[in-house]
Amino acid sequence: MPSIKSVAGFWVTLRGMFERKHTRMYPEENPRLPARFHGKHRLNRYDDGLEKCIGCELCAWACPADAIFVQGADNTDEARYSPGERYGADYQINYLRCIGCGLCVEACPTRALTMTQEFEIAEDNRRDLIFTKEDLLAPLYHGMEAPPHAMTGTVADYYLGRIGPVDPDSREHDQRSAS
Repeated sequence: MPSIKSVAGFWVTLRGMFERKHTRMYPEENPRLPARFHGKHRLNRYDDGLEKCIGCELCAWACPADAIFVQGADNTDEARYSPGERYGADYQINYLRCIGCGLCVEACPTRALTMTQEFEIAEDNRRDLIFTKEDLLAPLYHGMEAPPHAMTGTVADYYLGRIGPVDPDSREHDQRSAS
């Protein structure tokens, strides 16, 4: 004669057979992600196109998995990539090591590094999971100019958010860029 415990176990199985399934039809139907989901990283830009990364390497030091490599370089007047003294010349994130904790984002003093909602980064080649600066940089939107170019204000203007998009038809901007 079966025991009470085994009958109770079968009851759980039998009840589960008739419940409604909660299957999502991924990839046809994208899942709803929480607002603070940690997906792929993004290196942000200012509204005029200069990069926010100043090459300080704080994100690499904060990473517990040692998944980030940053090599900073000095900006010059001829080649300016960010408003600060330095910029991230070489930036890599190894997604084979990244644990998605977000400590790198918290360590960034200029909010250059953020995490997007993009989560589909699987590859069949290990080398393709090491994202470089070109893979991580935010795209250039309308009114942005690809670096290197001259600053459109002071360093304080950039850090206080007073920089707007560049008007490509503006002669004043063309004269500033030429000098």
